[in-house]
Amino acid sequence: MHRGLRIFGRSSGLQVQSASGDKGFLSLPFSLLPMTVMMPETLSPTLKADVLSEALPYIQRFHGCTIVIKYGGNAMIDPLLKAGFARDVVMLKLIGMNPVIVHGGGPQIGELLEKMKIESAFVQGMRITDERVMTVVEMVLGELNQEIVALINRYGGRAVGLTGQDGKLIHARKMKLKDKLSGFDLDLGLVGEIEKIEPELIDLLVSRNFVPVVAPIGMGSNGEAYNINADLVAGKLAEKLAAEKLIMMTNTVGVLDQKGNLLTGLTAAQIEALFEDGTIHGGMLPKIGSALEAVKRGVKSAHVIDGRVPHALLLELLTDSGVGTKIYSEADDGR
Repeated sequence: MHRGLRIFGRSSGLQVQSASGDKGFLSLPFSLLPMTVMMPETLSPTLKADVLSEALPYIQRFHGCTIVIKYGGNAMIDPLLKAGFARDVVMLKLIGMNPVIVHGGGPQIGELLEKMKIESAFVQGMRITDERVMTVVEMVLGELNQEIVALINRYGGRAVGLTGQDGKLIHARKMKLKDKLSGFDLDLGLVGEIEKIEPELIDLLVSRNFVPVVAPIGMGSNGEAYNINADLVAGKLAEKLAAEKLIMMTNTVGVLDQKGNLLTGLTAAQIEALFEDGTIHGGMLPKIGSALEAVKRGVKSAHVIDGRVPHALLLELLTDSGVGTKIYSEADDGR
């Protein structure tokens, strides 16, 4: 029997149980999670020791490995979650892993556009981005990037903020999208897709013990800036860096079946079946699609985790149970 905590996802919240099973279940609705889950003062000394002991084989296994983290959702909004995320990243670096962060900023961009009375229009989930909107995108992503870097550095890390324009990291081109009914090309403005990634700057920073923090802005052939979906950037960067893991932080417990139960481990083939039957839909499509593509192209595993859970990053990487859905290739054993 594994030691530590078992965490079971449900659509309404989490259930937590000691691994021995002798404490019963504690049901935690999401509204209470920031105040209750894994707060040190709520754990007995024995349970604290169990949690630390449980982490050892994972620290050994992933020492020196690159972990690409797509940072988004409530974890970028709630002050306690933001601070917890920064501390967790610093801890991962100190125990020998190499975290690389890619962040989004869609809600914050939308909020500023609304304040500036600039209309937002979406086509197939993509924000139409003219020059005025692109100026706001660059402004917001720049501010968020600086905030993330400052938090990591405050807790003892050495973070460096980047966009895809720095060091020609992300080469982009205008995204081509067709109308589903007419088949005509749609003009999304300065929305881009990735042409190629040159990871030398990331490799250099990691080799010098820095934590790269990447804003998803790409560079066109004429030097123009393109707004790129952060999920796609994280997936392609994980692939290019030959990452051990790609972690997607979201506002859901993970991939759910049609009854709302968490699916904790899925092969690439099982994920494709969930696409086909419509179980995975809406806003989860680009996230899971990017994760699936990364696994197919050599990333050992991808994880979709709930960023509303304090220290979700550590729970997924350093405990037996984890707190989300793991996606792995058929060649992997799923552990």
